[in-house]
Amino acid sequence: MSLHRSRWIVNLVLVLALLAFVGFSMIPLLGSFLKENQPSANATSVPNQTLSSAELAELQSQARGYELVLQREPDNRTALRGLLDVRLQLGDLKGTLEPLEKLASLNPEQTDYMVLLAQAKQKIGDREGAAQAYRTILASKPGDMNALQGLVSLLVQQKRPEAAIGLLEDTLKISTQVNQNQPASVDVASVQLLLAQVYFNEQRYAEAIAIYDEAIKSNIQDFRPVLAKALVLQQLGKSVEAKPLFKTAVSLAPAQYKDQIKQMAKVTAATPTPTSSPSITPSSSPAVGTPSPSR
Repeated sequence: MSLHRSRWIVNLVLVLALLAFVGFSMIPLLGSFLKENQPSANATSVPNQTLSSAELAELQSQARGYELVLQREPDNRTALRGLLDVRLQLGDLKGTLEPLEKLASLNPEQTDYMVLLAQAKQKIGDREGAAQAYRTILASKPGDMNALQGLVSLLVQQKRPEAAIGLLEDTLKISTQVNQNQPASVDVASVQLLLAQVYFNEQRYAEAIAIYDEAIKSNIQDFRPVLAKALVLQQLGKSVEAKPLFKTAVSLAPAQYKDQIKQMAKVTAATPTPTSSPSITPSSSPAVGTPSPSR
């Protein structure tokens, strides 16, 4: 297995450590942090090729029905959600914008709609619109992890890692005050993990490990930074240092994740290490490329 492939595995598992294990709302369209797919010219309408002609006709009929309801009742949330679902099934991303914008305005407390709107805009190539949607959420809810993760992903895709780092550092700076006003609204540990992931993606290993160490000290019962640090050390060819961290992560993790972490340790341990370990020094190298699984 090549070093490039090895890095991809570690990147993927680090994302899982941050997101999959903590039950964040992985709403539809939410892409993985490391995905580098670029919007295509045809992204505004990508018909679902798996639909039969009869299924396509049925969905189009449903869409017309919802549209007729909304002509009479523009704020009908059931019809808006139905139209959104049908247009998603049809692959009409551009067509999802209008119902998403309406649902977001009708449900300002439910940020999932605004996140979906940002993702749809990003997918069709409107990166400025996507960024504005994410920032709208963060202006009132700076600790919203879906919005933070989405905006960080967008900035990384734009080759702006320093902007992503600045966003996360600013979030950490205000976290104490924000949490005093609204307890637990900023998950400091999760923000730290996301920041460390950006550093790792930029091959700034010393800074990533420093963030993990800080998170471990502040959250001694949280297995995520322990697991993340173990994975980074394993990637750097430091299997001996990583081994006890994997064991600690297993001991700290909820029961349903212990087997998964053990498997991760086996996978990374089986990955050939480079003949010379990368230097653990800050680097301004561009983000490593990764395969682009379908979104």
